[in-house]
Amino acid sequence: MESESPIETKKGKSKTPKKAEENNLKQRSPAEFFAENKNIAGFDNPGKCLYTTVRELVENALDSSESISKLPVVDITIEEIVKSKFNSMIGLIDRERVDEELYDDYETAKAREKRLAKEARALEIQAKNAALGKKVKEHAAPKSIKGRGEASFYRVTCKDNGRGMPHDDIPNMFGRVLSGTKYGLKQTRGKFGLGAKMALIWSKMSTGLPIEISSSMRGQNYISFCRLDIDIHRNIPHIHLHEKRDNKDSWHGAEIQVVIEGNWTTYRSKILHYMRQMAVITPYAQFLFKFVSDASDKNVTIKFARRTDVMPPVPVETKHHPSSVDILLIKRLIAETSKQNLLQFLQHEFVNIGKSLAERLIGEMGPEFSPKMAVKSLTDQQIVRIQQLFRQAKFDDPSGDCLSPAGEYNLRLGIIKELHPDMVATYSGSAQVFEGHPFIVEAGVSLGGKDVKQGLNIFRFANRIPLLFEQGGDVVTRTVLKRISWSNYKINQTQDKIGVFVSIVSTKIPFKGTGKEYIGDDISEIATAVKSAIQQCCIQLKSKIAKKMQAREQQERRRNLSKYIPDATNAVYDVLQEMAKLHASKRKRYEEGDAVILQKVSDQLITKETLQEKLTQHVEKVDYEMALEYATQSGVSEEPREDIYLQSLDAKSNFFDLHSPIFVFRLLL
Repeated sequence: MESESPIETKKGKSKTPKKAEENNLKQRSPAEFFAENKNIAGFDNPGKCLYTTVRELVENALDSSESISKLPVVDITIEEIVKSKFNSMIGLIDRERVDEELYDDYETAKAREKRLAKEARALEIQAKNAALGKKVKEHAAPKSIKGRGEASFYRVTCKDNGRGMPHDDIPNMFGRVLSGTKYGLKQTRGKFGLGAKMALIWSKMSTGLPIEISSSMRGQNYISFCRLDIDIHRNIPHIHLHEKRDNKDSWHGAEIQVVIEGNWTTYRSKILHYMRQMAVITPYAQFLFKFVSDASDKNVTIKFARRTDVMPPVPVETKHHPSSVDILLIKRLIAETSKQNLLQFLQHEFVNIGKSLAERLIGEMGPEFSPKMAVKSLTDQQIVRIQQLFRQAKFDDPSGDCLSPAGEYNLRLGIIKELHPDMVATYSGSAQVFEGHPFIVEAGVSLGGKDVKQGLNIFRFANRIPLLFEQGGDVVTRTVLKRISWSNYKINQTQDKIGVFVSIVSTKIPFKGTGKEYIGDDISEIATAVKSAIQQCCIQLKSKIAKKMQAREQQERRRNLSKYIPDATNAVYDVLQEMAKLHASKRKRYEEGDAVILQKVSDQLITKETLQEKLTQHVEKVDYEMALEYATQSGVSEEPREDIYLQSLDAKSNFFDLHSPIFVFRLLL
C-alpha cells in the first residue's frame, strides 16, 4: 500500500489543473469576435480587405449626405505605401538580410537551374516560330519571387460633404463595435452596422496604426479631429488625440483616413467596377476616385460626374409587422414601450393594427387577456400566445412608403450616363411583401453600349449598393439565365451586348452566406417580382427592336431600289428615244398625252438626268409613305431623339418635382 500511494498522489495532482482549466469560462468581446471571424464582414484576404474598406467608407459617406438631403460629393483616395515608407511611419529601421536561406523567397541553386532551363526552352520555341513566320508573343519578363511576408500597405482616405459627427460621439462611433445610429427597422445600406469599425480592426491587426477622423457639422466653427484605435479585448476606443480645430472654410462633413494592408493588383478591377456601378445607381452623386503610387504609370484618376439633382427620399424607420416578429422581439418591444396597457401596445408598436383589430385580437387570445391589462405584467406563456396568434392571424400587407428605391428615372439616367447604350428600358414595380417585410424591385435592360461585353452582363444591387461577389447563386443571376426566354423578345443572348440591372430595396434583405454578397433563390415572392420586372423591360425593348428592324428593312429596301435606278433610267430612256423617232417619222402615231412626252424627249427637255432624278424622288416617296403608314398604325413617331440635360437652378428656389419613368418635370413656384 505504501508503494502505491505516491503514484496515486501524482495522478491526482496532474488531473486537478486540467479540470480547473475546463471549468474556466471565457468571454469574448464583440471586437474580438469580428477580429477572429473577419471574413463574416467581408475581410477575407488583403485584397478583399482593401475593397471592403473602400466600400464601407463610400457607403457611409453617401448615407451621411443623403441624411441631410445634400447632393453627395465623395472623394476617395488610395495611396500606395512602399515598405520603406511604412517602416519609417512606425519607427522601424530597415535591416539587410544576413541569412538568405532563412527567407521564404530564397531560390536554391537547383530551383534557379530549373527556372533558367525553362526560360531557355521558351526562347528557343519563340525563335523557331519567328523563323517559320508565325506570330510571336513577346517574352514576358521573369517575375520576381515574392515571399509570404512581403505585404503591401495603403492609405485609404474618404471625404464627404455630409452631416458630420458630434464631437463627443466620435470615439464610440469608431472604437466600439456594435454601436451606431443605423439600428432599427428601416432600409439601410450597411449589412452589419460595422461601418468603418472593421477597417479600424483590420488596420490594428495588419499595421498597428490608428485611424484619423476629421468631422464638422453644419454651423460649427470648429473641426473635430480624432486619432484613435480600438482595444480589441475590452471593445472600447483607445484615444491618441481628440481636439477641436478652426473651421475657416465653414466645411461640414467627414474625412476618414486609415492605413491597412491590402492588394491593389488583384482587386483593382473589383474596386473600379464597384465605383462604376455605384455611379449607375446614384447618378445624383459626384465621385472622384484616385489611386496614387510612386510609379506614375500606375496612377489612376476617375471622375464620375453628377447627371441629376433629383435624389430619392430618405428611408423612414417603420414599425414591425405582426407576422414578422418572434418571442424575443416582442419581449424587447414590451421592455422599451411607453404604453401602459395591452390595447395601446398593439396599436402603437405594430403596423396595420388599428383599435378595432387590436380589440378582436385580444378577444381571441383568451379570457386571461383584457384591453386594459398592464403590458409589462404579461407572462412568458402569454407572450408566446400573442406570437402564435400573430403568425396565424390575417393582417394587411405593410406599405412600401418607408422604402427609398433609386427611382426609374435615376436608374435609367445612371445606365445611360455610364454605359451609353443603344437602347434602354426600365421598370419599377409596386411594393410587395415577404415574411412581413415590404420590398420593391426595379429593373433595367440595355442593349449595346460602351465597355459592355457580348452576352449577358448582370448588375445586382441591394438597398442601392452593388453586389459583386458570389453571383452564381443569386436570385437575379438564376432568373436572368434560366427563367427569361430572351429570343421571345428578339434579343440574342449570346451575340447582343445585354446589360441587366436589378435593384432590390427592403427593410430586410434576405442575404445568404456569411459574406452577405448574394440574395437566395428560395423566396418565391422575390424571384417572381424579379422575373416580372425584367420581363416588363424586355417587352418595352421588343417594340423598340421591332421599330429598329423596320427602319433597317426600310433602309435596305431603299438601298436596293436605288441600286437599280441607273440601269432602269438607261433602259427607259432608250425606249423613249426609240418611240420619239417613230413618232417623228409618222410611222407610228401616239395619243396626245404620250405625244407631248415624246416631243419633250426629242427636244432634250427630258434627259437621262431628269429621268433619274424623278425615279429617285419616286423611290423616296414610296418609302416615306410606307414608313408613315407604319407610324400611324403603331402610334409612334420615328423622329430622331436627343438626350437633353437641364442645368439645375439656384437651390434656394421653391419647386415641385413631377416624376415620370423617363423624365422629371420641375415646376418652379
